[in-house]
Parts: sequence; C-alpha cells; structure tokens
Amino acid sequence: MIIHLVSLNNKFTSQHLIGLQEKYRQEGIKLIHLWEDLWQSKPDQVLARIKSLLGKNIRIHGRKTKVFKITKPVADSFLIENHLQGSVSSRYKIGLFEKEALVAVATFSALRKMNHTENYRSAELIRFAVKAGYSITGGLSKLIAFFVEIHKPNDLMTYADRDWSAGEAYIKLGFKQTAILEPQTYILDKNLNRQLNKDHKFFAQEVFNTGSLKFILKF
Repeated sequence: MIIHLVSLNNKFTSQHLIGLQEKYRQEGIKLIHLWEDLWQSKPDQVLARIKSLLGKNIRIHGRKTKVFKITKPVADSFLIENHLQGSVSSRYKIGLFEKEALVAVATFSALRKMNHTENYRSAELIRFAVKAGYSITGGLSKLIAFFVEIHKPNDLMTYADRDWSAGEAYIKLGFKQTAILEPQTYILDKNLNRQLNKDHKFFAQEVFNTGSLKFILKF
C-alpha cells in the first residue's frame, strides 16, 4: 500500500490521480490519495482508516454482536467520530452492539420506487463505520440483513470513494459495480470542511476527488 500525500497547492488534475492509481493497481499495489485538508481536519479518522487497511485492528466476530435501531443523535455522533466523511441525512439508522458498547453504525435511505420494474424498490446504504481500532467479521452483512428483513428492498446500492477504495468490501458481500461517477470539486471552509461546488464557480481554495464507484446488491 502507498499513501500519496496531496498538497492543497498542487498541479494535478483528477485524471492524473486516477492514472496514478491505475498504474500502481496493475502492479498489485493499493494507492490512496490523502489530501492535506483531510489530514489537517480529521487526523484521528485518517489514522484509524489506515490502521484498518493494514489489518492492525482488534477483531470482533459478528456473531457476538446484536443489532438495534438507533436514534439520529447517536448515529451522527458515532459517524462524526469514526467516518472520514462524517454524517449526512438518512432515513434509517442501525447500530451493532457488543454487550452495551456501540461498535458499528450503518445508515440507509428511504425506499424508492424504480420505474424499470413494477413494485420494484431500491434503497441506498449511505454510511457504514466501525469504531476506531476495531474490525467486525461479518458486521456489515449483519446490518444489511437486519435492514433487508424489515424493509424488503429489491436491491441495495452504495458508493465507494475512489480516493480510498475500489469497493473490495462490497464485492466480497456480492455487490456488483454498475457505474463510475465523475470526480467532484469541493470548496473548503475556514475549518477545512468540504462543501460540494454545485455551481462550478471558481474559488481560491478548492479540492477534488477521483470520483466514486457505484455498487448494487440485488435480492
């Protein structure tokens, strides 16, 4: 694994960074683009993610955990502390507990009717995070199974951030890659938090990503 440190002052384009990842992928090396703003604003989350990728976490078996619905404040607090992209709005919040301790959280969208098939409903896995320093064998599949049993979607979609992932964890669970989303540009506020540049206007302090990979799991 190689961590590419990307300065806020750089001359890269998104295609440069995508090409660099592909070059190393062909050599069997995982390349992560770590932007300066992310390191400055969320160093603990960055180090936790790297530790997890290196297999240095304490491992918990999913069969020793229990699944419960959780409230928005509980989910938001956990995701802000343990997810690189923090928390965003969602309809359903589900937690994985070892004894009394919350060790993982998954959030999902409301079900949406799809026009291509009658009575076909799709949902999105919006966020998944595990407590820093831990990995849970079968944790994500247990959370998904709980959601599917209650809400009965026909499929579940999600996205992987190409800066960090090629979606390996999703592929292991049976997700299929269906699309590649274009890179996006973000404006940085004074606290180095990213806000999507929806108007495509020029700002002095901007960053971009290498896009996302879309995955779908059909039931």
